Amino acid sequence: MLALALALGLMQPSIGFAQTAPTSPAASPAAESPPAAVPSVPAAAEPPVAARPPVAAAPATALTLPRDLSPWGMFIAADIVVKAVMIGLAFASVLSWTVWFAKAIELMAARRKLRRAIAALAQARNWDEAANAMQRHHGTAALMVEAADTELRLSADALSPEGVKERIASRLERAEAAASRAMVRGTGILATIGATAPFVGLFGTVWGIMNSFIGISKAHTTNLAVVAPGIAEALLATALGLVAAIPAVVMYNFFSRWIAGYRALHADAAAEILRIVSRDFDRGAFDRRWAERQRGIAAE
Repeated sequence: MLALALALGLMQPSIGFAQTAPTSPAASPAAESPPAAVPSVPAAAEPPVAARPPVAAAPATALTLPRDLSPWGMFIAADIVVKAVMIGLAFASVLSWTVWFAKAIELMAARRKLRRAIAALAQARNWDEAANAMQRHHGTAALMVEAADTELRLSADALSPEGVKERIASRLERAEAAASRAMVRGTGILATIGATAPFVGLFGTVWGIMNSFIGISKAHTTNLAVVAPGIAEALLATALGLVAAIPAVVMYNFFSRWIAGYRALHADAAAEILRIVSRDFDRGAFDRRWAERQRGIAAE
């Protein structure tokens, strides 16, 4: 009996395994039938993709614009020749304004003195009053009266009043020309600066653009960082040339008109002096004056 029980225990796993085993392929004939063939449909042809040009690799060191593009920064970064041009134009501009202030003050003061002297000469009734009035005035009119009085003393023995008046007019004309030359002195600088400053600035412009092309040649690139500094220097030189030239031309034209008016005032003063001299000649005042002077010389 014991042996029979042991034999049954050993046979139970084999029976369980046989019950759980999958069915054989013969038991499922549907599994063996192959799937129905699906008709193949040709895929639509895709359009060809255009070939793209190769993208250049970015340079390892990218060029950048300078940070300081202010006038002072451009001056510091400029070439030595462009710096010399800029300094010369700045000095010319300062010189123009210096001449402007100095000559304007001088011309206004001279015109004021001359107007007062002409008013005093217009109120004088004879030569003695005119000479005494000019002793209180200092200016070109006083020098003109002194020149006329000198000619009257030198012509004490003259017989023709017309000759005396002609010589007085010549002296007055020379005094007027000397005063005009003194007033014009310095204004030629304005004309020179106004005529040459634009061309000096243009020279700086050409030099700066040349430096730009040299930078392009050395760097083998047209990057803005290579071109911009030289162009900026060129434009700054041009601007300084215009800053120096335009005010100088305006100042020169202004002084030309003022000096023309100053000469007209000298002509008025000379006309007043000649009228007083002619009036005293008609009165015979100079005859008596010269006779008294001759008597004094003979008494000595």
